[in-house]
Formats: sequence, C-alpha cells, structure tokens
Amino acid sequence: MILNLFDQFNPSVYLGVPLIMIALTFPWILYPSPSNRWLNNRLLTVQSWLIKRFSHQLLLPINTPGHKWALILASLMIFLITLNMLGLLPYTFTPTTQLSLNMAFAGPLWLATVIIGMRNQPTAALGHLLPEGTPILLIPVLIIIETISLFIRPLALGVRLTANITAGHLLMQLIATATLALLPMSAVAAFLTVILLFLLTLLEIAVAMIQAYVFVLLLSLYLQENV
Repeated sequence: MILNLFDQFNPSVYLGVPLIMIALTFPWILYPSPSNRWLNNRLLTVQSWLIKRFSHQLLLPINTPGHKWALILASLMIFLITLNMLGLLPYTFTPTTQLSLNMAFAGPLWLATVIIGMRNQPTAALGHLLPEGTPILLIPVLIIIETISLFIRPLALGVRLTANITAGHLLMQLIATATLALLPMSAVAAFLTVILLFLLTLLEIAVAMIQAYVFVLLLSLYLQENV
C-alpha cells in the first residue's frame, strides 16, 4: 500500500520519453502569445491585466534596481501555478513534487540575489549577518547562525513547495482509496468521503496557487535585501 501511494511521485517514462519533460513544457502551450494587433482578445486582455497587477504588487516594496526581475518573477509565478494546477488533474504528473526540480528553481535564483548584494552593496549585504547592537561575546555565534540561516534559505524554499504539494496529493489519494473501500460496505459513508474529497480538492487548488505565490514572494524578499 505504501509503495502504491508513493508510486505517483515517480517520474514515469512512456515510449522512452520522460513524462516530466512533457509536464514541464506543456504549460507554455496553454498561454496565448501577444499579437501585433491594436486590440487583443478578452483572454489576452485578462492575462495581461493579471500579470501587471501581480508584478505591481510584488515589486512595490522593492527598490528600483530590483524591478529588472519583474519578467523572471512573473514568469516563474505563472509557471509554478500552472504546474501545480495541472498536477491536480487525473492521470497527470506533478513536477513540483520533486525536490530536485524545486531546488533547481530556488538555488540559482537565491544565489543570484546574494551575488547582486555582494557586488552592488557588500557592506549592507554583510551587515545582515550581524544585528546592530550585538554584544561582543555573541558576535561569533550570531555570525555563524546567520550564515547558516542564509544558506538554508534555498533549501527551505524547495522543501516547502515539495512538502505542501506532496502532502496534498497523498491525502487526496488516501481519501479516494477510502471512498472505494467504503462503497461496498456503506453508501452513506462513501458519500461523506466523496464530499470530503471534493472539499479537499478545493483546498488543494488554493494551496497550489498560494504555494507558488509564497515561493515567488520569498524570492522577492531576498531580492529586496540585496538591492
């Protein structure tokens, strides 16, 4: 039973093609590209408005040099939301359940924010490692703790996204299995579990969007500290 539950997170291969590659490239097919016409259709208008509102809210507290990241952060937000939402469909694979993929997003972007801080304002970037007014005896300890917390940030980003998406999929799988097991014994109990599964699905839709937003929001906060 345990192996069957976790088999859904194994990257499968069909006809020699890894399904994770299809899952990663499929989101870009869903979104229409802007046209050269003076007036766009309704879908493009709504899509552009949502991206502008998101970019405005995300970059509002960040200094002007950090606004160059608007395209990267907005694209990452849309990509993660689409991957998480598509993973809720039946017979699909969710790439964000793989820690290696999430670390591939979190690691380079976090490192880029650190390099920007060290290059443009090294004094302020290193000043985050030691709070002002620290007693002399605590300075070595606090520097070590802050340095460890700095290097844990990308790991926390990747693990947070992986754990939330994986836990939700496992819970949905368990409730669906319980529904099939209760159906021959009690129709009322099976109906109640179906209602619970429906509510959990709505919750997972919200979690899929929230976790993508939190991932990008934390990256923007790391960027804010270094620009």
